[in-house]
Order: sequence, then structure tokens, then C-alpha cells
Amino acid sequence: MFSKDKNYRWEFVNIGGSSRVKITSGEDIAHLGELDLKMWTVLSCPVKGLEIDEKSLSYMDTDGDGKIHVDDVVKTAEWVTSLLKDKDILLKGADSIDLNAIDTETEAGQKLYKSAKQIVDNLGKPSEVISLADTADCAAIFAQTRYNGDGVITEASADNDEQKAAIAAAVATVGGVADRSGAAGVDAATIETFYKALADYVAWVDAEVPAPFGDKTDATIAAYNALDAKVKDFFMRSKLAAFTPDSAASLDVQTSSIASISADNLTGKVDQIASYPLARVVGKAEINLDEPVNPAWAAQFALIREVALADRLKCITEADWAAIGARFASYSAWKGAKAGAAVESLGLDAIKNFISQNRKDELLEIVAKDAALKEESDNIETVNKFLHILRDFYRLLRNFVTLQDFYDKDKKVNAIFQVGRLIIDQRECRFCMHVADMGKHTAMAVKSGMYLVYCDCVTKSRPGKLQICAAVTVGDIGDLVVGKNAIFYDNDGLDWDAVVTKIVDNPISVAQAFWSPYRRMATAVENLITKSAADKDAKIMKDATAKINAAPATLPASPDAAKQAAPPFDIAKFAGIFAAIGMALGMIGTALVTLADGIMAMKWWQVVILFVGILLLISGPAMVLAWLKLRRRNIAPLLNANGWAINASAKIGIPFGETLTDIAVFPKLKLKDPYAKDTPAWKKWVITISCLLVVAVGLWLGNIFSSVGLKSPLPVFNRTEVVEETVEAVPADSLAVTPADTTAVVAE
Repeated sequence: MFSKDKNYRWEFVNIGGSSRVKITSGEDIAHLGELDLKMWTVLSCPVKGLEIDEKSLSYMDTDGDGKIHVDDVVKTAEWVTSLLKDKDILLKGADSIDLNAIDTETEAGQKLYKSAKQIVDNLGKPSEVISLADTADCAAIFAQTRYNGDGVITEASADNDEQKAAIAAAVATVGGVADRSGAAGVDAATIETFYKALADYVAWVDAEVPAPFGDKTDATIAAYNALDAKVKDFFMRSKLAAFTPDSAASLDVQTSSIASISADNLTGKVDQIASYPLARVVGKAEINLDEPVNPAWAAQFALIREVALADRLKCITEADWAAIGARFASYSAWKGAKAGAAVESLGLDAIKNFISQNRKDELLEIVAKDAALKEESDNIETVNKFLHILRDFYRLLRNFVTLQDFYDKDKKVNAIFQVGRLIIDQRECRFCMHVADMGKHTAMAVKSGMYLVYCDCVTKSRPGKLQICAAVTVGDIGDLVVGKNAIFYDNDGLDWDAVVTKIVDNPISVAQAFWSPYRRMATAVENLITKSAADKDAKIMKDATAKINAAPATLPASPDAAKQAAPPFDIAKFAGIFAAIGMALGMIGTALVTLADGIMAMKWWQVVILFVGILLLISGPAMVLAWLKLRRRNIAPLLNANGWAINASAKIGIPFGETLTDIAVFPKLKLKDPYAKDTPAWKKWVITISCLLVVAVGLWLGNIFSSVGLKSPLPVFNRTEVVEETVEAVPADSLAVTPADTTAVVAE
């Protein structure tokens, strides 16, 4: 299938940060078989669950395995380009075509043209342009045609009223076959079946056997057949009781069985009563007609006695019972051999009339004329296939060979795996995928490196539940939590109620990563405080409950006893506690003073650098890791989870990721909060000036303004420094004066 000749000159383009082949002409499509397999972005994709007409994809699935493989794409490309004079028509993605654009120089092109022309003529269209709307309704195409090549004829295909009547009778009795026009008709097999049934029914009627019991024959036979096994059971019980008289009581109806149901409504116990013997077992192999029989079988037995037994009989023996069955044996055999029952509803006279007219051969000849146009009519389906591929094939290529639609700068252009938009937390997430297998997505989602929100979606307009995953690529985490409700809009504009069922946590942006350490610390502190408060509350409640329960036992017998029980005040113990607290506060104060001294000794720009350095020390690693992860975000694992075979990287860089999610942007307006307190302007000025003065005084006291001559009045910035100078030793006789002190005081 793939050509070994790789000499076709391909053009390449950078798509999504990777080099990919450029499909910009019909000739490129025609030569896809020469493209190196290693250069294809996708090797296979599923037929279902994509934003392309599933029927179009089924036409492209040449081997019918439910997936589009590279060889399916190549075969489709070769077939569709061979039918066009101008191959560039494929790039338009139109759903209609002028018949003159079909290349009739090939045999396939000629057949396609003739079939398309037949459709246009059948529809009575004045122009030679055919569209998908024309081929969508096969019933409309064949409604006005007598022959359509499917080997099925309707009343419209008949030459006279007798043929029409025969077709209608066949459809009504032996069953019709759907014609391409949508009407019920008959084919050759149906016609043969119909006329055979007519002949068989007449032959069966002619061989009729007289009914032995008149108009009560069928009812009597039914009663006999219902009683036959029960009567034979009675005779066997009677013969066994005669053989062993001691067993007669056991073989007869058991009183205990009747007693077990006597308290119930016996009309609901008919089946159980019917299981009892037909008559009382006394050891005689005969049924005494003067004695009652099992009430569950009384009606059938009464009918047999009335119709099939002579009045003189006082009892029925096994031979008498067999003789009754022999009387209707031949009649039953004839009834059982009934043939042509399907046409019985027509009536014997109508059946004989159809046989005498014998339009069978004429109808078979019409079927043959219709079937002769099979090839031409079958090609009408080929026209429908051609128009589907004409419209959707180039779009498939943009998502199969290059992923061009996914990386398109136009937000109105979506890839075939983008199923809609999720509106959540003041964001519109444009990259939403259908989830075909939640288990596979769970395993592959983390490898994508993307922040993913999984949702279950439902709507009243369609049955069932839709599962999607949406990528959040801009903003902060915000209120994104499991259980949050949202709205999902599919590509048809239908809105679905969505609820978040799972979140895969990955960096959203570098800015979000900057605050992530502080968010985690705040969460940890909050959890610690909550846990500590809960533990203390539980301990207090436990101690209080224990004291309340123990109170009666610990109450002193008298006030004097209470005084004796109270322990003396231990001042040494409390002095130690206060000393420990003071020492701790002193150490904390010393540390704070030391820190303040260090900061005060720094210049203002050094303080700024220190602050920035601390921020970078805390947030820097998270930002670097986030930047690395954001550059490696890849949709390939997600597509792989949906059954795609991705052959090249499909990364989502930081700039491109910002286009996949839109955040609400409000205009810059000065809007007044109706519930906010209205502070007078003079108060605002007083507060502002006071804050500025406090900041200025703080900077002055911190000796920040020393460089401009405003020194801090605090002693810490105006103390003297003692500098020790070391004087070198010299010979004593060379010194005129011995210094009294080698220490000099230098004022700062």
C-alpha cells in the first residue's frame, strides 16, 4: 500500500513546537502513501466519540475494525483523489459538488457520475449539483422510480391490478421485504413462498378428515389431551394397589396434604390440588362414573363423559380410555399436518382465485428486471460515501497527520477531540475531552502534566451521562474542588449540568506556583490549629465528664474535711514556673532585638534585597519546578487513554496554554458597594497622613534617613566604639616618653 518511492517533495511547518509535514494541496493528499510513517503525528484513532460525522469515519474505516489507521487514511486518499479532476476541492470541505468536477476518465469515476446523475434525475433537480442532503434520504431518491436494483418490487412496480393484489396479499400473509423506497415489497423468495403456501393450503383442505365429535371435536380433543397423563397415572396407581393392597392408602390422596392447605383460600391452590390422584384409589383399575373426581379436573372429565362416552357406561377402563383417543387419531393427524397456514386468513375462495390467476412467473420477471439495475443502484451508496469523505476527509487529516486544528490560533477552530467548553470558577476551559474509559484516564492523566478537572454531565435533552475532562491552564486554583457544579456546552450549543468528580493537581501557571508554598503552609497551620483545638476540646469534655461522674464520691463529708483535703500552696513551685516563663520571654526578646539590630544596621536597599531573597528562597523551587512541568505538558497521554495511537509529541507550552482557558475580565469601573460604610473625605486624609507619618517615623527611628543627615535619636545608633590599637615594641632607650595608655577613644 505504501509507496517505496519517497521522492515527493513535502513542505514542513512548525506546529506546536515540533516540525510536522504540511498538507496544503490535493497533490499532498494524493501522495500520502509516500509519506514516511515516522512523520505521521497519529497512527490510529477511534471511529466513535469524535467531532466528525460517525458515518464519515465509518466510510474511512476500510477494514471495519472500529479504528482509523494510517493505511485506512491512505486508501481513502487514493480513492477520493482518483475521482476528482481538481484534487484541491478536498481542501474546501464542501458537502456538495458539481457533477462536472467528477473525473469520468476512470471506470470508478464513470460509475460515480452515472449514479449521481441518476439521483439528480430521480429528485427532479434542474441543476447538476449534488449534495449530502440529496443522498441522505434514500426513500426520496427511489420514491418515484419503478426499479431500483435491490431485487424487491412493490405495488408501484406491478403492470396490472392482479399483480398488485398478489403483491399486497403476499406482504400481508408471508411477510414483506423493505424496498429502497421505504415501502414494503416482495422479492423472489417471498413470491415462491407465497404461491407454495397457497397450493399447500388448498391441498390440505382437500384432504380433510371428518370431525368425530362435530363442533365439539376440538374442545373434546383438548380436554382428552389434558387428562391423558392423569388418567394413565390413576390406572397405574390402581394396578399397583391391587398388587399390594397394603399400599392403597399411600397411593390414594393423603389427608395430611389436604390438611396442610385447609386453612388457606383453596381457589389459589388449584395447582396443588391438581397434583392429587384423579379419583380415589381403591385397587380397581376403573374410574367409577358415579363417584366424584378430583375437582381440579372435573370440567375436562365432564366434557369427555358428555361427548365421547355412552350413557350406559357406569365406569371407564383403561381400554375404554384408549378407544376414545383412537376415535380422533386420524383427525388429529390431519390437523397436525396443516400446511399453508400463513395464507389461511385470505379465505379459501381468495386463495383458489390467486392460484387460478397464477401471476407468479410475471412477478418473478419483474423482480429480475429490478435486480438487473443492482450495480447502478448500489453505486448510489457510493455517492453518499463520496460526499461524506469530500466534506470531512481534509478535516481528519488536519487532526491526524499534523494536529493543525488543535494548535490553530483561531479559537473558533477546534480539534476533533475537543467536545465543548466548560464554564467553571469564572473561567472558560476550551480544552475539553470526552472520557471513554475512566480507568485508563486515571492511569494516564498524571503523565500529561496538566491540571485536569473531571466532570459528570447530564441534560434533559439526551439520555445517559457524559463524562469529560477539562484542562485548566490559566489562573489560580481558586474554588476548584470535587463536588463543585458547573455548566458544560457541547459543540452543538447544548448545555449540560456538570459536577466535578475528580481533580488531577498539576501546576496551572508560574504565578500560581509562587503562592503555592504559602498556601500549603497556611493550610498546614490551619489544620494544626483545628486539630489542636479539637483535641483540647475533647480533653476538656472528657475531664469535665469524668469529674461530674466522680463528684458524688469525692465530695467531703464536712467543711472541716474539705479544709483538710486542700493541699497547701507551694510558692517554690510557682516561682519556678514564673522563672521559666520569664527566661523564655527573655530569649525570644533577645532574638527579636538581635534580628532588629541586624535589619536596622542594613541600608534600605539591602532590606529590599533580603526580603526578595527570602521570597525566592521559599517560592523559587516551586516556580522552577512549575516552569519545567508547564513546558512538558502533553495531551498525548490523554488521547492515548481514549484509544489514540500518538506518534509525535503534542505539548502545550506556556504561551499556547494561555489560549486554552479564558478568565473573566471586568472593565475598570469605580463601582460603589451599597453595603460599604461611607467614610468622609477628611477622615480618609487623616488616616492616610497618619499612616505616612507612622511609616516616616519608623524609617527615621530605624536610621534609614542617616544618609541625608537625619540620624536616629535611638542610643543604639549613637554609641561609641572602643578601638584597641597595638603599638609595636621599640627599644626603651629610644623612647622619649612612655605612653600611659595605648587605648584611644574614637567618637563615632
